[in-house]
Amino acid sequence: MKPSKPTSLIRQIRQCRTAAEERAVVNTECAYIRSTFRETDCIWKCRNMAKLLYIHMLGYPAHFGQVECLKLAASAKYTDKRIGYLGAMLLLDERADVHVLLTNCLKNDLNSPTQFIVGTALCTLAAIASPEMARDLCNDVERLIVSTNAFLRKKAILCAFRFIRRVPELMEDYLPKCEVFLSDKNHGILIATITLITEMCEQSIAVLRYFKSIIPTLVRMLKSLIVSGYSPEHLVSGVSDPFLQVKILRLLRVLGHGDPAQSEQMNDVLAQVATSTETSKNAGNAILYETVLTIMNVESENSLRVLAVNILGRFLLNNDKNIRFIGLLTLVKTVHKDMTAVQRHRITILECLSDADPSIQRCAMELSFTLVNTQNIEMVVRELLRYLESTDAEMKALCSSKIVLAAETYSPSIHWHLDVLLRILTIAGNHIRDDVISSTIQLISNSPVHEQRHITGKMWEAIMNMNQLENRQPLVQVAVWTIGEYSEAGGFDEHELIEHYRQLLWAPQLSISTKQYILVSLAKISVRIDGCTPEIQNIINSFRAHINIDLQQRATEFSQLFTDYRHLRTSLLEKMPKLRLSELTSKEYNADFTPSTEPSESEQAAATARSVRIRAGAIDILLDLLGDCFSSDANGNNALAVVPLANSQPTGHHNPYQLTSFNQNGPTPNGGILGLLASAPTIHTTSITPTIPSIDVYQKDDLYIRFFLHPCHQSPSNGNIFEPHTTTTMAPSARITVQTTNGSHNTIEKFLFQAAVPKSFAMSLQEPSGSVMPPGGTIMQDLVITRNAPTATANSSGLRMKVRFSYEIENYSMMEQIDVSEFPSDYLR
Repeated sequence: MKPSKPTSLIRQIRQCRTAAEERAVVNTECAYIRSTFRETDCIWKCRNMAKLLYIHMLGYPAHFGQVECLKLAASAKYTDKRIGYLGAMLLLDERADVHVLLTNCLKNDLNSPTQFIVGTALCTLAAIASPEMARDLCNDVERLIVSTNAFLRKKAILCAFRFIRRVPELMEDYLPKCEVFLSDKNHGILIATITLITEMCEQSIAVLRYFKSIIPTLVRMLKSLIVSGYSPEHLVSGVSDPFLQVKILRLLRVLGHGDPAQSEQMNDVLAQVATSTETSKNAGNAILYETVLTIMNVESENSLRVLAVNILGRFLLNNDKNIRFIGLLTLVKTVHKDMTAVQRHRITILECLSDADPSIQRCAMELSFTLVNTQNIEMVVRELLRYLESTDAEMKALCSSKIVLAAETYSPSIHWHLDVLLRILTIAGNHIRDDVISSTIQLISNSPVHEQRHITGKMWEAIMNMNQLENRQPLVQVAVWTIGEYSEAGGFDEHELIEHYRQLLWAPQLSISTKQYILVSLAKISVRIDGCTPEIQNIINSFRAHINIDLQQRATEFSQLFTDYRHLRTSLLEKMPKLRLSELTSKEYNADFTPSTEPSESEQAAATARSVRIRAGAIDILLDLLGDCFSSDANGNNALAVVPLANSQPTGHHNPYQLTSFNQNGPTPNGGILGLLASAPTIHTTSITPTIPSIDVYQKDDLYIRFFLHPCHQSPSNGNIFEPHTTTTMAPSARITVQTTNGSHNTIEKFLFQAAVPKSFAMSLQEPSGSVMPPGGTIMQDLVITRNAPTATANSSGLRMKVRFSYEIENYSMMEQIDVSEFPSDYLR
């Protein structure tokens, strides 16, 4: 029976109204195809295989046709052979056993006198060649590369490209031939040859140096394409062979990277391409895009870089959203090359924040943050806040955190900074991250009195409307914290204030965490505003029977302060001390705010406590991975310190009331926790001088880690810097500064550095300078290492270290672990 044609099957499947109908049609057809494959004299196997390939393209299993593909490929008829090879490309891979059986068939067809059969075999080989198949057939392909038939030579060169990608050691056989092929007049052979050269240069530095001599040839070839006359054979939308131009530009980009002398030869032709290419068609835009990438990646002149940025600026004005997106994406990758030139297009970039396409919005947002500086911070943040109002929940969290970071770094005044944080809390609502809450509370705590009074009034106005607070709970938390601390300066109507607090506490839409803030704030108001203590006491007493155990416990403890311990209430509920600012927040403001440079003794003790805080659970897990020799001793002496990111919390929002003891009278006389920490040395990160010896620890994937080894010194120690001194033995200690540099074109986020040392050493990790590295950015972090034994014996081992670091880049999480043993033999001995 004559089978139906593939077009009939396609029509039949398209007419199915449901997935069940489609599956029924496919199953029926597959059953029929199986039956024909069992027949030995069926003349319609070619047609049935074509239908099976269409079924495979729809996602249905078609593995039962693999052996039939081999049979068709071995057929003497070209129509069968063509379908057989097509099925092999679609159905076979290296894991299939029948893949090996195809080698002999391919070898026979590569020696066929018919060019179409040879060409089909070359196409199949270029698509599915395994390393074993490449080694077996490389001689046949090398023979065809020097064929006089341009059709076969082009396909053989592309097949060699596949071979080199799978078996790099084969590239030596093709090096001399590639130089000869560059003088060919056939554009197809030129494109294939340049593709092969580019692949070889990317895989081998030696080959890259070998091919630097062809740069003048490539430059002449590109110039001839630009100035050549009308050639219908190669013209695409008015552009002379854009495919070849793109290939040449990519190869020039590889050959000129990091080589000023070779880049100098390209400057003229790159400028000519950038200025003379037609921009009204996609073909011209593709050439300009490759030209920009080449200019930015070779050592080109400054004027060329400005020209490249201006081309990207024109892309941003294009009506095609794909071209606008490409322009923004390229600017994000290359902005660090010439920041001044990109700044000229700041207005256009900010206008892209209001684009209808969310991908363009996000790309414009990332680029906007890289352009922020002290001169344009107010204008850029104003546009970003407008974008924040309309974006989705996920982007609100990311954008709000980045605005906070930019405001901390470049804020012109404390007043402006506070207003921006308030707007972020209002706009982003429940979608903000925890660092926004903690940053706002830190900033308010360290603000001048008149600014605290100003922001307290603003916060009170922001939470007056009960209808909007369900989706703005972080705002409520910051607002009630501020009112609780500084309500005496706000000029509030005390009865209105207490009544509003009562509504907030009993509002069912507010979370338990928010009510914790409100309850503690209410208790603090009792010592800030006179005349409202009985009302506050009644509200707190009503929560002593609350269903939530935390609120119940807080209310019970606070009620004791109104009865049995009323004489302690004023001192226990006094204002919190200034919260320690993060590295970015402590930058000096231009006008209103300059932080104190001499911290108090209590601030030093608190800073030291934070720098040595170790989470035991995380340590145990990591030490299990690092090995038994890197573990903590019975006293908990380190071997590993895990430093949390600044202003981050594991779960929930940052709650200062949950982290602060009610007893704020300072360290106790008999060795309280602050008394213990007072004896621990406080380490401050200092600038790195060129004379300090260093060790290159890690250089991979555009991430560079270097250790700067500061001189050793003797310090009193009993083997644990966190315990009171019991002896006066002098133990050697040293400070190592870890410098991590981002050499990639992408921003690295959530960078976390961890380290472990042997038991004979104790180590503490200071807080890093940050957790985000823009392209070219650096993070600094200090390690303080002390040898537990006072003096090193002859048999004692030197300093060794296991290092683990993790980070996120382009939404991918990365983690690496390395051993560091290159410390000087006399270090810490």
